[in-house]
Amino acid sequence: MTYQFVNARDKNTIPIIPIETAVFKAWLKTQENVMRRWVKSVGFNAEAGSVSLVAGKDGSFSKVLVGVDEHHGLWAYADLPRRLSEGRFEIDARFDTKGATAAAIGWALGFYKFNRYKSKTTNYDFPSLVWPVNCDRSSVRRTVDSIFLVRDLINTPASDMGPGELAAATRKLARKHKATVKVISGKNLLNRNYPTIHAVGRAADRAPRLIDLTWGRRTHPKVTLVGKGVCFDSGGLDLKSASGMLRMKKDMGGAAHVLGLAHMIMDAKLKVRLRVLISAVENSVSGDAYRPSDVIRTRKGITVEIGNTDAEGRLVMCDALAEADREKPSMIADFATLTGAARVAVGTQIAAMFCNNDKLAAELYQAGVINNDPIWRLPLYKPYRRLLNSKVADINNVSEGGLAGAITAALYLEEFVSPATPWVHFDIMAWNAMALPGRPVGGEAMGMRALFEVMQKRFGL
Repeated sequence: MTYQFVNARDKNTIPIIPIETAVFKAWLKTQENVMRRWVKSVGFNAEAGSVSLVAGKDGSFSKVLVGVDEHHGLWAYADLPRRLSEGRFEIDARFDTKGATAAAIGWALGFYKFNRYKSKTTNYDFPSLVWPVNCDRSSVRRTVDSIFLVRDLINTPASDMGPGELAAATRKLARKHKATVKVISGKNLLNRNYPTIHAVGRAADRAPRLIDLTWGRRTHPKVTLVGKGVCFDSGGLDLKSASGMLRMKKDMGGAAHVLGLAHMIMDAKLKVRLRVLISAVENSVSGDAYRPSDVIRTRKGITVEIGNTDAEGRLVMCDALAEADREKPSMIADFATLTGAARVAVGTQIAAMFCNNDKLAAELYQAGVINNDPIWRLPLYKPYRRLLNSKVADINNVSEGGLAGAITAALYLEEFVSPATPWVHFDIMAWNAMALPGRPVGGEAMGMRALFEVMQKRFGL
């Protein structure tokens, strides 16, 4: 994916003038009569997202007015790449490093489009932006490239993004950063004691896999990322409806997130011993599919009664979390498109977060606010653990009655992490349900930038 930046202005560079909505009237009073008349004639009132192209005295294109909530906001300029014609532009505003970097990231994200399956694409000459002064260019590139990676992986249909292709994408990333990848697949999962990953994925023609990436010095603090990689979720024998399957190519969105975050960590060369564990499966229907009421012994030894085969995400996650916890890392973070209940609780644009460490949770929330990557903490409410009780096993994979579904799913995962290990679980949508500036309908990264900010502060150079 291309995003356009240039190093310096030239004589033809056109200024982009951001006008914060709250100060529009005060700004207008400082302008010459010609500008006042122009603004009035086109009805420009600096409403956020509004744009007005302004001609100079000679009739040529001379400047762009854009209404913004905050001139240093992440999404303030994200709509401009597709609204401006070819040319060189610069933002006529003062920024600190954080603001300049956010503005550049937003501009770059405005270029994203998933065209892989379009036989005909429109040739379009996109505008270029002069790098904002004080901008952290390396941060812009790694952030944007990571988000593009997450979006591309999620947007790719399951026909071309099965467990094998997800492993290939991991290997490609590993080669870029000189990381190591090991893959356990098929019946070897049973031999290596990953029974729940095997159980969920065994019905599909494409074998289930545990993908295991490692990077960094062994002497550095261990950080492990766990991603749900359900490449397509039919619901299994508890079959989803047709409408319920329409977006299920995105059910590997958690895996996409940990790969995007891994790129950021490795590109920034954080002082961590990074491990990425991805449970890659298809939840399919066949004569070998696992069944409601089956009991599976997990990697940790906990027995699980299957109350519903469409609650497969927590099953493939629990073996990977048990393995992550075995090493007692400094932090475990997991991403999963786990429950519809989380979407009911916080909607589609906020990442639901569960965390067993108050300090880590507070840092993540604040990082989400600063980076415009919204997160909301939901409780690991222990009295609800009884809703997962089973009459025949140690735990059921679903709760009675379906209430507090996001919380009980998180409580299930918590069973596989030691209380002393700082752990955060993101239950995410991983999808833009409606188009917004810089955020087209389709796959989306959520909570990733906030977590990277926290990790950079804890483990940076």
